[in-house]
Amino acid sequence: ITEDLWGRLYIGTGRGVDRLEVTTGHIKHYTSADGLVNGEVRTSFRDRQGRLWFGTTRGLSRFIPEPDSPAPPPPVLIGKLHINGVAYPVSELGESNIPDLRLRTDQNNVQIDFFALSFSLGEVLRYRYRLDGADRAWSKWAEQRSINYASLRPGNYRFQVEAENSEGNTSPLPATVSFMVLPPIWRRWWFLGLAALITGSVLAGAYNYRVSYLLEMERMRTRIATDLHDDIGSSLSQIAILSEVVRQRLGPIEAGICEPLSRIADISRELVDSMSDIVWAINPKKDLLGNLTPRMRRFASDVFTAKGIAFQFQTTLPEQEIRIGAELRRQIFLIFKEGIHNIVGHSGCTSARVGFLFDSGFVILTLDDNGKGFDSSQASLGHGLANMRSRSEQLGGQLTVSSQSDLGTTITLRVPLRSSRILR
Repeated sequence: ITEDLWGRLYIGTGRGVDRLEVTTGHIKHYTSADGLVNGEVRTSFRDRQGRLWFGTTRGLSRFIPEPDSPAPPPPVLIGKLHINGVAYPVSELGESNIPDLRLRTDQNNVQIDFFALSFSLGEVLRYRYRLDGADRAWSKWAEQRSINYASLRPGNYRFQVEAENSEGNTSPLPATVSFMVLPPIWRRWWFLGLAALITGSVLAGAYNYRVSYLLEMERMRTRIATDLHDDIGSSLSQIAILSEVVRQRLGPIEAGICEPLSRIADISRELVDSMSDIVWAINPKKDLLGNLTPRMRRFASDVFTAKGIAFQFQTTLPEQEIRIGAELRRQIFLIFKEGIHNIVGHSGCTSARVGFLFDSGFVILTLDDNGKGFDSSQASLGHGLANMRSRSEQLGGQLTVSSQSDLGTTITLRVPLRSSRILR
């Protein structure tokens, strides 16, 4: 061990000479590459002029130390670039910036070699790097001068590398490589835009077709309802009226002819009533839940009043109009009519109650009477109740019948309005 005039220690080893900065702890290494004679250092001393001498097993070396001057920051350059193992043309002297490379989707393996320049004796350079778009932070300082990125995802990337000398000075500017790995064709903006345009066109066409179809269906329903009402309905009314006129003119003498004429008039009036129901069911102007209430009330009033049965009709519907389909409206009304006929024909009641309300997306219809009832655990469902239950199942609803002998009968229908629209 020896010391120079500036207090720096020089330590001879089997691998050369190490200079130790006592104040900072920084070590600088000298080898045969710096002019030191090969071999293990056996002796070292400083003469009167401040020169240092090192004796090795193979010879003698003289070193004239000088005060340290700040080393310039080392410039860093890109030396080589390989894409999927194929060399990309780079200058023999290195390049500080390689911009705007466009790589195919399968060219996603990139290897980058880099180096820095320093002319100080014993200088050891270290490097750090970062790939914007893949790395979150800079790598640790190391002497490694090559990096490989494999299986990069499609996107924009910018590689940066800096060099640092032994005094901690870093490169004034990082060397950079900017490139983009192109996405597959089906992920590129023009393909996505074209797919969105085609999809939008198809959806718009389907929507326009459906709107046209619904409008045509509504016109057809309106036309059929008008034709049934004006032509067939009026013709049946004429048949009933003419049959009644003929029956009255014949008088009691022709009793054998009057009875069939009376039957023809009755059948014609029944057909007029049925035709009225059909016209009402297919009329698109009646496709509102609120249109059920007046027709149900009128039907119940006609039937119960004719039989001398007192009845109450209670309804609770939302303020907003709810549009329902013709089939749903028709089936609910037919279930209601069948229930009224059952009450009038079989219950023997003196009073009845009808409840019709809308609650949490369900239509709830309740028919209640104080008639003789029946034992629901023993009696089988009649043809009318079976039809009502079958219609409710077609609507995805539920029909319950509760009855006891001499305590009356309650029929409850609960139907969901899944495909209905609320009109503000």
